[in-house]
Amino acid sequence: MSSKIDIHWAALFKVAGVSLAFGVGVVAVFAVGVLALSQVEAARADGREARTGYAMAGTAFLICLAAVAYGLYLIIPQFH
Repeated sequence: MSSKIDIHWAALFKVAGVSLAFGVGVVAVFAVGVLALSQVEAARADGREARTGYAMAGTAFLICLAAVAYGLYLIIPQFH
């Protein structure tokens, strides 16, 4: 007895697209946070204030942390 596997290709491509966008987005936001921290170091070397760099880096890293927490929420069934 053979059973045929039926794949809903549109749904598969939708999931793959959202996963790709989410993954690239988290990496891009993390890169913005690292860039902001490097600008803080440059500002400190020049003797300028670096509050906006710290604020931007903190915001970017909080967004990354929220994305990771949401991913864990989706994966772990005890959180539902």
